[in-house]
Amino acid sequence: MTMIVKADRDKCAGHARCWVLAPNLFELDDEGYILPGDIPIPPEQEQLAGRAVRACPERALQIVKD
Repeated sequence: MTMIVKADRDKCAGHARCWVLAPNLFELDDEGYILPGDIPIPPEQEQLAGRAVRACPERALQIVKD
């Protein structure tokens, strides 16, 4: 089963907590907002991605298992 994080740019407020926890998984634009779309998560990074998703105060990130 593959983990995907769905990023909703409309909900992002630019806190960048996801990026602080996992800069290798999440990309931000020049203003500090998450880039929208589906982010595939390598199995060895799932726990870190989960922490980053939970750290988002706006709930702009959602975990989906494929």
